[in-house]
Amino acid sequence: MSPSARDPQTTAPDDSAGSDGASPSSAPLPDEGASGAGGMGAPGAEGMGAPAERAPVGSEASGAPAQPHGPARADELRAAEAPLPLRSAVTDVASTRVVVLGGGPGGYEAALVAAQLGAGVTVVERDGLGGSTVLTDVVPSKTLIATAEVMATVTESPELGLRFPGAGHGGTDAESAVTVDLDRVNARVRGLAQAQSEDIRERLEREGVDVLVGRGTVLAPDRVRVELRDGGTRDLRADVLLLATGSHPRELPDAMPDGERILTWKQLYDLTELPERIVVVGSGVTGAEFANAYEALGSDVVLVSSRDRVLPGEDADAAQVIDDVFRRRGMTVMARARAQSVVRDGDGVLVTLADGREVRGSHCLMAVGSIPNTEGLGLEEAGIRTSESGHVVVDRVSRTSIRGVYAAGDCTGVLPLASVAAMQGRIAMWHALGDAVSPLKLRTVAANVFTAPEIATVGWTQAQIESGEAQGQVVKLPLAGNARAKMQGIHDGFVKLFCRTGSGTVIGAVVVSPRASELVFPLTLAVEHRLTVDQVAHAFSVYPSLSGSLAEAARRLHTAPEVD
Repeated sequence: MSPSARDPQTTAPDDSAGSDGASPSSAPLPDEGASGAGGMGAPGAEGMGAPAERAPVGSEASGAPAQPHGPARADELRAAEAPLPLRSAVTDVASTRVVVLGGGPGGYEAALVAAQLGAGVTVVERDGLGGSTVLTDVVPSKTLIATAEVMATVTESPELGLRFPGAGHGGTDAESAVTVDLDRVNARVRGLAQAQSEDIRERLEREGVDVLVGRGTVLAPDRVRVELRDGGTRDLRADVLLLATGSHPRELPDAMPDGERILTWKQLYDLTELPERIVVVGSGVTGAEFANAYEALGSDVVLVSSRDRVLPGEDADAAQVIDDVFRRRGMTVMARARAQSVVRDGDGVLVTLADGREVRGSHCLMAVGSIPNTEGLGLEEAGIRTSESGHVVVDRVSRTSIRGVYAAGDCTGVLPLASVAAMQGRIAMWHALGDAVSPLKLRTVAANVFTAPEIATVGWTQAQIESGEAQGQVVKLPLAGNARAKMQGIHDGFVKLFCRTGSGTVIGAVVVSPRASELVFPLTLAVEHRLTVDQVAHAFSVYPSLSGSLAEAARRLHTAPEVD
């Protein structure tokens, strides 16, 4: 799971990144943002990682395998509202053996459901429970970002009347008064991630789940071989098999990470000193989140973006706010620029752009997407269908092309979010073990970009409404008029609400604000339960509060009844 929780860690390079007829070694490096979508992240995430277009997760109610990427269609999303009329082959859950390859959110949540329903469960994990989501992507990145948020708050606090004795400019130069010990910050990051991993292990063991540390290979749809980390192998019988093997950062031949100066997002947490000047290649969710964090911590940041603005996969107005904020805070944003290569240059790095320009820095972060961990698993030999990008093809109840084999999370390429991976895993077990199940509904998934301010989204987008794909009305309410925002010194952000034309049903929203990830939840409930704007508007909101803008946006979408 990429750091961005919504991180559209897309799975394939941007088609527009390469030069026509250019060889891979001479083509510009792909920009993560080209795929759209969003944060574990990589560490979008929820985040890591990264964010991407919301693709349908299956075709109609037939449950046919879905293509992991592509534009969502209204008929497919409506079809997802009704349960699939499918039954599991399992007749005796107590004697059923479930094997889960991968201990990330998709894997461990599936294991908990299967154990709850009475099956015997074994989880195979190579690196540690929680997977990359907990150990290297979402949890670490959001912990780092939490520290950066405090730094940003302190830096902006003189506006509220705070002074820092001894600091310059009459005590208003907060940046000179507070410094960051990155070694301690990253030690805390690693410690929290490891503690979370141990919590997951203890929970699984309490529920009777067997955990094997090693790497699993599919010998057949009902047989798995585990190469144990401590040596030896073990063969497992699997009545139900779940693939939840995640993904890893894309590495490019002309920008190979060395773990010291040229880094993937997984390698950032070994740094002991704050980078003096960090060049971030990729302006998708992962790139934007880390660029934002390191700028707040005190680094000079250069963000290389192949597009006109950062976060090309996000709401256009929201992305423009972040672009403007980045530039106002002193970040160098190189728009319409493509990295050709990245090499070590003494104690720093040299980034060469496709147009011949050169950018020097002390470090470079490569945030150019991720690749599913499906190679070498034996999928082809077992007849399990994968896409051209290497993702396991699944339908809306997580089934693969082989009966009894399911898949969840980043290895499916459906939507690289920890929350989606976890739900895919649960749905797989509910379906496989004969429990009540409804197919995955991407239209109700809330996603967040952890920049400052944050961007939270749910449901249909304004672009889809403007294209005619969805019929709806749009209202945008700037936070500048919100009383609580004024009190807190919040200048950037807005609430955007979409409702169905005629019925007034809430069909989507965008929130750009500090803690937008928390503010979006009421609107997610509205989308999930098909509330109308009038129902949202009639609910009480606290005054003063940022949530008051949610109710105000709903009120502005009210349509007066016609009078004869």
